[in-house]
Amino acid sequence: MNKRLVMLLVLIVLAAAARLIPHPPNFAPVAAIALFGGAYLTDNRLALLLPLSAMLLSDLVLGFHGQMIAVYGGFMITVGIGVLLRDRLGLWSVAGAALASSLVFFLLTNFSVWLFDGMYPITLEGLVACYIAAIPFFQNSLAGNLFYVAVLFGGFAVLERRLPELRLPVSGGAPA
Repeated sequence: MNKRLVMLLVLIVLAAAARLIPHPPNFAPVAAIALFGGAYLTDNRLALLLPLSAMLLSDLVLGFHGQMIAVYGGFMITVGIGVLLRDRLGLWSVAGAALASSLVFFLLTNFSVWLFDGMYPITLEGLVACYIAAIPFFQNSLAGNLFYVAVLFGGFAVLERRLPELRLPVSGGAPA
């Protein structure tokens, strides 16, 4: 296993472990892990498997819930957004991807809550009420995603500058 892949895996595992420490509701690293994995792990199977495995392992400790399909689906979409970032890892592209992935996750998971949890009438008014009630959670989710995206993407950029062996060769080189 090359040094670049090992470092990427270490960063992802450390970020996943942060999900187990006390934090505000929805201020968690998983979306950032999915975005980071999609952007940096050039093996698409690994990019998808690693964030979902990290989520599953932490869910074994934290517990399962009724919205898991929507949550895992949202993270799969986030990996896809990360894959689209691979050739555009600038500050604004990464920030835009973090915002977009947070918004997609919010829309998908709260649509699922509205549709399946029975807390809201299955009407347009019920859907709007569901999204409005979820805004405080979205604020924490977005803040957590932006924070962990900055830590993962920024941290790896610093490591690449300081440790040349972590950089991909200009020709594209061996995938991580």
